Amino acid sequence: MNRREEQDEERRREAQRTLDRAGRDSETVGASSFARVARRTRDHFAASDKHAEHDPIEIWGSRVGRAAGLVFAVALVIYLAATYL
Repeated sequence: MNRREEQDEERRREAQRTLDRAGRDSETVGASSFARVARRTRDHFAASDKHAEHDPIEIWGSRVGRAAGLVFAVALVIYLAATYL
């Protein structure tokens, strides 16, 4: 190999390492974002922001209300889509 081919090969290897690193980093960021959103959603519907020692009825009322709100929102989207699309 001459010097030019060696430089081209080195640049190709460096570019491949950079692409591999970018792929790894983007998967980590995407996975952690998804995990964070999933965890926040789970905690919201489980009423984790309410404290059990204060009032267990408040916790169950929050859970039922949040679930009912989700069902209502989904039903509303289906109704609007069926009516206007």
